[in-house]
Amino acid sequence: MLPTHYHQYWSQNGAEHLADYASGTTSWVVGLAPEQAMDLSATQVSQLLHDRLGAESFKACLDPEMLLPSPLAGGQDGEWLKRCHTVGVNVRTIGDFWKVLHYVITLPDHIRGIHLLPIWEPGVVGSLYGMASWELNPEFTSTEMSRMFPGLHRVEDQLAVVVNFLHALGKAVGMDVIPHTDRYSEMVLVNPSYFEWLIRDDLLITDHREHLHEEAEAAILEWLQRRGPAQPAYATVGPFWQLTADKRRHLLFGLPEDYGGRQSRRIDLVDWLFHRGLEPVPATMAPPYRGLEVNPDPSAMTVDYAGRVWRDYKFSEPTEMSRAFGPLTRFKLYGRQNDNQDWAIDFDQPRPDVWAYLTNKYAEQQARYNFDFMRGDMSHVQMRPDGVPETADEWYDPLRAVKLKIQETTPHFAYFAESFLAEPGYMAYGDEVDHLERSEAEVTLGNLQSTVPDAEDFWEMTDHYLRVAASRSVTPAWTVITGDKDDPRFDHFHHHGEMARMFTGLFLGVLPMYYSLGFEQRDRHFERAQNEVYSKLYVFQEDRGDKAVSGPFQWGANLDLFGKLTDLNRFVAGILPHLGPTEFPATKKSVPPHFLGADAGAKKVDKSRVLHWVRPATDGEGAYLFVVSFSPTPLEEVTVFAGDQWTKADLLFSTDEREHEILAVTDGALSLEKLAGGRCYLLG
Repeated sequence: MLPTHYHQYWSQNGAEHLADYASGTTSWVVGLAPEQAMDLSATQVSQLLHDRLGAESFKACLDPEMLLPSPLAGGQDGEWLKRCHTVGVNVRTIGDFWKVLHYVITLPDHIRGIHLLPIWEPGVVGSLYGMASWELNPEFTSTEMSRMFPGLHRVEDQLAVVVNFLHALGKAVGMDVIPHTDRYSEMVLVNPSYFEWLIRDDLLITDHREHLHEEAEAAILEWLQRRGPAQPAYATVGPFWQLTADKRRHLLFGLPEDYGGRQSRRIDLVDWLFHRGLEPVPATMAPPYRGLEVNPDPSAMTVDYAGRVWRDYKFSEPTEMSRAFGPLTRFKLYGRQNDNQDWAIDFDQPRPDVWAYLTNKYAEQQARYNFDFMRGDMSHVQMRPDGVPETADEWYDPLRAVKLKIQETTPHFAYFAESFLAEPGYMAYGDEVDHLERSEAEVTLGNLQSTVPDAEDFWEMTDHYLRVAASRSVTPAWTVITGDKDDPRFDHFHHHGEMARMFTGLFLGVLPMYYSLGFEQRDRHFERAQNEVYSKLYVFQEDRGDKAVSGPFQWGANLDLFGKLTDLNRFVAGILPHLGPTEFPATKKSVPPHFLGADAGAKKVDKSRVLHWVRPATDGEGAYLFVVSFSPTPLEEVTVFAGDQWTKADLLFSTDEREHEILAVTDGALSLEKLAGGRCYLLG
């Protein structure tokens, strides 16, 4: 809950800030906290966008069939993503698609990417990452939008219009691409042969042969004959499994707009298959990926509302990161060796019809809503025990295949990979950077969000990511926080260093920044807080257990952080046009980011943990030195190397609100009495 003094501030100054945004004086509504933005009426936001964009552009945005060109249209590749600062938005935390626009007006132009977490109908436990169909999640429908614009009552039209507005505001919009579905999704039940199946008898897997899908097909057809088709008007022509997927879907579940009817029939069909022991094989993570058995632990048993007993699975020979995701199943992209007796995949036998289905479906989604990039879920998956091949053919990786398919019509479409850059063999067979290069990802998430600032692993990752960015075709992100790390287990990652992280992400220039909605006001939790303050817990819809939430997402009340971020964004907006590229490696005018005395200028660098770099001025007059400490306490007597050609450093901005100072640069070195957070100096 925002404190009273903020509401007083906004009541006194809000109208002026809104007017500045509407007129184009500012690129965002300065001083508008995201929580306060949610409280604006839909009519207010609509009028604001009308005034900012102009009547003609505003009207064009409202046509869901006439997609506005992306600001990236005409680009010939996805390299732009390497320079794009992005925020992840879990629509469930804010309620509906129109609310995305409420949030986006709080973002300055230098936050350009908007990554929408999965937007499709969810399956078990309401997980956004367990897609149940290719239909949009109906919970994201805006009733306010329907009232304002009576022709826009369909959630599909609402999303198309919201993406139009985001593009008109200069934003790039991304979707999630997920190479798996809910285990009993419509995709699975309409296309059983595109997935892998097993038969379970309580604690024993009794069958997992390669063509077990044929038994699933027979069971589904028997169910359909007994229950009757959902849409009798869809007359069959030929055997059921030879009909088009759309026709099979209509017969099994009904029309897309009949959400309740489809859900009811799907639940009934799942029950039918369950009592025959037929289950899709759960998706897995990390080597060995294959070789499953039922987990007999009582805690691995779930009894659902209908009394069905479900079991989790485990690996026969697990490694440290081995995981089996019970609610999910992966597309069966390859054949199996020896009738799958040893759970071995035959990578020399790709299944083209499955690849075509997956890539075409995501291409349809991209074309319908005009997305600019994809966040590839579980991009770290590389199942070949021999490691990453030297070259990649068209069947190498499904996420790569989706990207390349979409680039046939949208060349600027880019790929942001969910990969954590772990040690070889830990999360994937072989080296993850090699895998990402073969997969043609422009950017990868990395794992900085899972470290405590200034800890040893934080610095090791920073060093590694800078080296990868300088030498490889994929660029790691400077990740501040992600939706899956805003969780009680990870509170200790954010007990200090928030401003240092953001300062670095915005100015580093060689790594794109990523963070998730909610960070701007996030409280520091030194003990576990209530579930409703963690955005991770809104990825699911649990109503019992440790992950359950009982109401809407609650924003933090950390206005100190919000205020400092506002000051930082104001400074960034003013100075970015004057910054040249971060030159890497060192030249006469700049030094690469480095720390701990490493690399160029080591003899001039203090051994304390400081990250610093120089960016030349675009007008050729001087350069800008950026210095950051991530220590929870101020560092004393820090010396950094600025470059031999400079004699003075003029402090322009400091996250620790240090007063203006002009320091001497002696033999290329700059001495700081005390350093906390980030600073920018003008060198001359």
